[in-house]
Amino acid sequence: MPHHRRNKDDSNNPELSIASIGNYVFQKTVGEGNFAKVKLAKHKLTGVEVAIKIIDKTRIDEKKLGKLYREVKIMKLLNHPYIVKLFEVIETKNTLFLVMEYSSSGELYDYLVVHGRMKEKEARVKFRQILAAVNYCHNKRVIHRDLKAENLLLDANFDIKIADFGFSNYYDPESKLDTFCGSPPYAAPELFQGKRYTGPEVDIWSLGVILYVLTTGCLPFDGKNLQEMRESVCRGKYRIPFYLSDSCEKLLRKFLIRDPYKRASLEMLIDDPWINEGY
Repeated sequence: MPHHRRNKDDSNNPELSIASIGNYVFQKTVGEGNFAKVKLAKHKLTGVEVAIKIIDKTRIDEKKLGKLYREVKIMKLLNHPYIVKLFEVIETKNTLFLVMEYSSSGELYDYLVVHGRMKEKEARVKFRQILAAVNYCHNKRVIHRDLKAENLLLDANFDIKIADFGFSNYYDPESKLDTFCGSPPYAAPELFQGKRYTGPEVDIWSLGVILYVLTTGCLPFDGKNLQEMRESVCRGKYRIPFYLSDSCEKLLRKFLIRDPYKRASLEMLIDDPWINEGY
């Protein structure tokens, strides 16, 4: 009898390689992490494609599991056209299956790598969608804390879907948070400085970085290592390319302000002339 060689990532959890779960038949693996993988699956009856995140609970500690349940709770709360929808949660003793909307056009990051920067008109369409989704979250007292081009997916119509709420949390205007979250190139200066923060203002800084990335195809703050990156972000100096319009430059300067108290609010940003050009 041939010996079945277990994939190293299957640990001792056979549920990671099952052919179907609930009403869904797995197609192929589309992403993989330390304790989770994402598979494309099809609904048996409707044929609708979904992305199923399969989390091996045997490989994560209590703290991470708690964070995971918080992510699920937050995703269940959110229902917005530009946010990845969580359809269903299937849980067994060792595994958590999150059945989510499938964004068939991939990451915005990969789109930019292939096609380069967007023309401002195209960037505006995408950025309006991103702003609408983040504003919706903040109105629900939810902050994302990991907004970046890699977490912005594109669906079949090339509309934005904000994904990965792994660092998200509830916020209270009356209290402060202190966890450093997110990706260093998109992180606000106060996070690098270890200062406490309310929440929305760190998302707003990240949105400024995203707008810069969309319109220039590169990051405003960079460094060969984390120390250089930290210094670059905390200095808050960035280059404005000659081809950016004055109105786009003015908008960027409302986001990328080192002092979080002087940073624009989402309400102000949504009313900005550049955002509303042609609408």
